[in-house]
Amino acid sequence: MRRCGVCGHWEPAGAPGCDRCAGLVDEIVEEGWRGFLEREFGTGEPLDERLIAEMVVDEPDKHPWRVVDAAYDRLTCAECGGRLSRGPASCAACNLTNGFRYSAIEIDRPGVPPGNEHALRVNVAVTRRPYGVSESEVLLRRLSLPVLLDGLLPTKAQAQATKAKANEGATEAELAELVYGEWGRL
Repeated sequence: MRRCGVCGHWEPAGAPGCDRCAGLVDEIVEEGWRGFLEREFGTGEPLDERLIAEMVVDEPDKHPWRVVDAAYDRLTCAECGGRLSRGPASCAACNLTNGFRYSAIEIDRPGVPPGNEHALRVNVAVTRRPYGVSESEVLLRRLSLPVLLDGLLPTKAQAQATKAKANEGATEAELAELVYGEWGRL
């Protein structure tokens, strides 16, 4: 893990408030998209990524979550005009699409504990679309990203204890100490 030179958080825990960290979270998704395009279409002719994105979102259960999330980013919501699935909590179309993203495939990366990819996926989704989620939940999700990206996964007891502390009103510094100290390697 390394510190963000802009916000000082462990990268990318400063998202969504820090543009640099938000870009790093988006890159998690974009890396999956680029790999998908290369595997499926090669590196030859220019591709119509919007058309490919439409095909992907028609069958989200047939693609890895990073590919599905990136596909939604390439489409515009007819209701709110933003990126599909990332609009405000008041946008019914984005809320519906946001739910469909969870039918995508999760494959744990080599060398990580089972469930790490699921945790990463949920935390990325909440960090990229924090609308309609409690402030403490967004805080926990974004603070967890560096640990999950490092290939670690809290135990159920650790996650529950940290959530309980958040619900009791623990400060960001206190929660960071739990996440990076007890869950992580710091």
